[in-house]
Amino acid sequence: MQVIVAENCGFCAGVRRAVDTAMEIPAENCYVLGEIIHNGDVVKRISERGIITVETPDGVPDGATLLIRSHGEAKDTFTRCEERGIRVVDCTCEFVKRTQGIVAEAGAQGKTVAIVGIREHPEVKGLIGWVSGEAYVFSSEEDDFTVLKGKNVVLVSQTTFSEKKFLKISKIIQKEHAKTVEIFRTICYTTIRRQREAERLSRICDAILVIGGLNSSNTNKLCEIASANCSRVIRLENADGFKYENIKFCKKVGIIAGASTPDWQTREVLFKMEENSTEVQATTMKDVVEDLGKSERYRKGQILSVKIVSATDEGVYVSASGKLEILLSKEELDCAEYTRELYAPRVGEVIEAMVLEVSPKVKLSEKAVKKIREEEAILGDIESGKEFTVVCTGFNKGGLTAELGTYPVFVPAKEIRTGYVRELDKYTGKKLRLKLIEIRKERRKEIIASQRVILEAEKEARDAAKAEKEAEFLNSVNVDDEVEGKVERVTSFGAFVSVNGFDCLAHISDLSWTGVKEVTDVLEIGKTYRFKVLRVDREHKKVSIGYKQLQLQPWDLAADKYAEGDVVHGKVVRIVPFGAFVELEKGIDGLVHVSQITHEWIDNPTGILNIGEEVDAKVLVFNPAERKITLSIKALQPRPEQEPRFERSEREGGKPQKSRKGGRKNFDFDDAEAYREWTDEGGEFGGASIADLLRVDEKNK
Repeated sequence: MQVIVAENCGFCAGVRRAVDTAMEIPAENCYVLGEIIHNGDVVKRISERGIITVETPDGVPDGATLLIRSHGEAKDTFTRCEERGIRVVDCTCEFVKRTQGIVAEAGAQGKTVAIVGIREHPEVKGLIGWVSGEAYVFSSEEDDFTVLKGKNVVLVSQTTFSEKKFLKISKIIQKEHAKTVEIFRTICYTTIRRQREAERLSRICDAILVIGGLNSSNTNKLCEIASANCSRVIRLENADGFKYENIKFCKKVGIIAGASTPDWQTREVLFKMEENSTEVQATTMKDVVEDLGKSERYRKGQILSVKIVSATDEGVYVSASGKLEILLSKEELDCAEYTRELYAPRVGEVIEAMVLEVSPKVKLSEKAVKKIREEEAILGDIESGKEFTVVCTGFNKGGLTAELGTYPVFVPAKEIRTGYVRELDKYTGKKLRLKLIEIRKERRKEIIASQRVILEAEKEARDAAKAEKEAEFLNSVNVDDEVEGKVERVTSFGAFVSVNGFDCLAHISDLSWTGVKEVTDVLEIGKTYRFKVLRVDREHKKVSIGYKQLQLQPWDLAADKYAEGDVVHGKVVRIVPFGAFVELEKGIDGLVHVSQITHEWIDNPTGILNIGEEVDAKVLVFNPAERKITLSIKALQPRPEQEPRFERSEREGGKPQKSRKGGRKNFDFDDAEAYREWTDEGGEFGGASIADLLRVDEKNK
């Protein structure tokens, strides 16, 4: 199978300038008016840089930067931007600008402007915006041209319109309708060349592949021209749509591409043909790829040793063969600032320059060589195992894609991080830290790299450092040590505290002597406190610490707050048959014996007191050493008129008996057994013996 690639394939000069500007301009607060070109893949790359596409200038904030694409815009757009302080970067194609000037002048002279093109095309819309008078658009020989009858007409064309159609329409207007017709053939010469090539190739090939954005006007024109001569014309947006089955029986296949089709899209189609075809010889395909964009003498990307033959204000003229002299522009020379006087002494010196373009004329660059050399140095570094960084530009089913200078980079999905990565699209635009796996040199020097190996190595280093630090801490810490730690996080059962980088647990029960419901009632996340080591489990690498153990207990301060005879206020928190416990403060309870609740005899405290009730009481006995306080409520109440009376019966061994006399309850020795919750000594009530209570009672009489 013979594959013939059209000589004029890929970006035209105007499109290349617009795309290069969009890829180099700072993306922050930058906008582009409409799609930069009619190619979805290129538009996506520009969007991924952060440049925002808007349909009208109204979508651009005041003071922002607005990129005008190669199609051009109406004059009013520039005026509105100037009024709002919007910085305009004008990438309008020079051919389009020329046409804008023609129609603007014609309108100013009162002439009628006729535009041959597609009314909805952005270039045509922009042209109409430069006409101050009448303007009409025609796209077919079947259109109504009577509107031009008797008028002085200036006729122009959309730069990417069909040359044949333009000639037919211009003859109709010139012969039948207009009074006078001034014709300007404003179709771009590269468009004419492409169209003629499409016609020539379609006559000699069994199949034609037309590559480019599906909404590209000039690419669709090429498809239309080729279809008139060849029965097998295949329209491709990119390599994804290529199927070798559609051309495998063809002997000769032609490839053409529109002005908005980047070279790499054409190359991808060629590589896919090579991968799928066993009939195409590799040498033939290699020659085709190398010939893409090749002139008679030079090819794109070729590095030449050239001699400086003269210096001018525009740059230096160089020669590679001793015959043909080529201008190496000052913008492409590797110098901080070019002057003719600086390079005049260097005439005769040999330098290296790269071929950037071969059509319509050869363009060289010394800066590009420097960049290549720097990239080669980078390749040397990464081949030695050095880490490098790139920004992810896209993804496919197999992994992530990026670029390192001019080299494509591929990160397989399994090499992104440890574990399965489900959503590859989330990595687009993010920085990747990589190490080289291999460089595939069979085609384009594609770099295959891994981020996972870096992350795993760092994790291993962190784990090793953590283990060493943990071992050092566990070997040095002991029970009862005082340590300082930072509260890192809290749970319902306690706080995890970092002590020298080791996680220790302070259980909620070890935070306060009075008990807490929430850890944050005592400790605050992010703050540092002193703790006491309670338990060390070196086998399971666990250390328990306590906060309350370094704090004073409520009873440690009780002696400064309470004394016998004081009147105190508290809340009933527990009722038992022999009395009630009153909370004076958190951690300190006092006992009111049933006999000290009221002057009246009662069977059970619940008849008088309720849990939660607040009461005043008098301190009868205060024993801070044993942490006991005996209280009396009745001591603060007026005595009844009839004095209580105590009797002792001989029944049951002389134990005190209940007596109704005086409405008072006598003490019963059996109650002493119930009081063992309150005292360790049998027969005592809250730190006071029965005799003590009797004496207190007699004294109160």
